[in-house]
Amino acid sequence: MKDFVKNAYKKISKMTPEQVSDLMQSLISEKENLSSIFESLSTGLLIVDNSWHLLHHNKAAERLLPFSSRPVDGDEEKIWTHVDNADIAKYLESSAENQRSDSSEEFSISIGDTFRFVTIKIGSLVVRTSGDGNSITNRVAGSIITVDDITQQRQSEILLHRMESLAGLTNLAASVAHEIKNPLGAISIHIQLLQKAVAKSRNGDGLLPDPKFMENYLSVINDEIDRLNKIVVDFLFAVRPVQANIQLSNPDTIIEKFVEFFKPEAESRNIRVDLDLCKNTPRIFLDEKLFREVIINLMQNASAAIESLASDTISAETGERQNDFQGLIKISSIVTSEKYLLCFSDNGTGMDEATSSRIFEPYYTTKATGTGLGLTTVYKIIKEFRGDIQVRSSLGKGTTFTISLPVPQNGVKLLEAKG
Repeated sequence: MKDFVKNAYKKISKMTPEQVSDLMQSLISEKENLSSIFESLSTGLLIVDNSWHLLHHNKAAERLLPFSSRPVDGDEEKIWTHVDNADIAKYLESSAENQRSDSSEEFSISIGDTFRFVTIKIGSLVVRTSGDGNSITNRVAGSIITVDDITQQRQSEILLHRMESLAGLTNLAASVAHEIKNPLGAISIHIQLLQKAVAKSRNGDGLLPDPKFMENYLSVINDEIDRLNKIVVDFLFAVRPVQANIQLSNPDTIIEKFVEFFKPEAESRNIRVDLDLCKNTPRIFLDEKLFREVIINLMQNASAAIESLASDTISAETGERQNDFQGLIKISSIVTSEKYLLCFSDNGTGMDEATSSRIFEPYYTTKATGTGLGLTTVYKIIKEFRGDIQVRSSLGKGTTFTISLPVPQNGVKLLEAKG
């Protein structure tokens, strides 16, 4: 069609009015076909000029991107001023300022109580122009912004990961719980019947032994039933899949907000909290509520370890501190091309090798009142985020937990950086 139009244009001066009319009808028909294809695409398209003013867009772009007002082609405002999402607007504005092309990034968009994941790519709009004679030149006339919905893909990846890592353990846990709870229920019922029969007989002929002889044993049995039932409930908690609402979030922002809230309490315990976070942390796949739970668990463990060591410095005779020991919790993060690394370090009691090797096991605890499920929960959450957590500890010197989380790969490699 392009060659046809060029050839026709060269001969237009020799055409009859009827031929010109036919040519215009062909061009109109071609334009309508292209417009139909443009509007039928499932990929959102935004065409902007070199000043980032919107030239053309399709319906998919309006459906996939949150706009504060309906975008209008030819509008004089910058395209990002119409986008009702701070992260996306910042990405577009940064791309314009840095004249960045051939880049892409993933975003999560909140829609009511649900989240949608989209990939936004920016490429150059190259147009061909004819020069003198038959010469053809290319020039960049703007940018093409494409928007693809990858929600189903991300949800499938999360579901697959969850099924692979927990299916076997969950089935085993369900079987064990079923096998234990059934006999426990039967024992409980029969004990209740026995207690009623004993009470009835004693009230009758009084030939039964002293009440303490039987009832005390029955009371112990009931206590053991409650204890075994709690074990089953805790076991199910330890193996039940984490219900995570995954979205793209900035982990360092979450940490900064929590530390600001936690600092006054830490200072009242003579604990200093130091932050050494990245300056340009990428957004990674997290559930913000669960990530805060991870931070809380690690902070509580660090505080308990510091206070345990601090208590060893108090004189039994005077009740006063024997030295100027101060607790320290240091939180740092770095980013590589593929990983976000978060370190929680404290100068508390630390652990020996035998203890640190079992620290993530359900029910294992070194605290007198601990449940042994706090760090198990942390481990489960980090695994749900497709990450990993390691511990390094030295008895009497402190402990460091290192969390590793994957950085979404969009064809753009990040340089190692540290704040």
